[in-house]
Amino acid sequence: MQNPKLTHISFISRLSLGFLFIYHGLVPKILWLSPVETHLVSLSGLDVPANIISLLAGIGEVLLGGSILFFRKSIIPIYMAVVVLLLLLLFVGFVSPEYLVEAFNPVTTNMLGLGFCYLVWFTHEGEKV
Repeated sequence: MQNPKLTHISFISRLSLGFLFIYHGLVPKILWLSPVETHLVSLSGLDVPANIISLLAGIGEVLLGGSILFFRKSIIPIYMAVVVLLLLLLFVGFVSPEYLVEAFNPVTTNMLGLGFCYLVWFTHEGEKV
């Protein structure tokens, strides 16, 4: 049986991480397409309209956030979140580094997300799905 404090830390970390992905998938990508999202898609080199790419990315982020929240016995969504957070941070750093120094930038968001991933991993009981 796990320590109740560690269980609480894991729960709050999953809640925060799930919220991060659901919010960033839903608000600037699906509900209100952000000009920053449009700009980053244009820099990706993909020959698909930004509204399509952003919609698909937003759906993926919402699904990942939901899996972090609802599959609490699995660590796999956490590993997926680590990969996504690192890849997105590297992508922005390479294609548009000016965003890394703006207010509410990907460095702070992604590093906090990675911190929540670590806390979930650290407190995980090792149970399988």
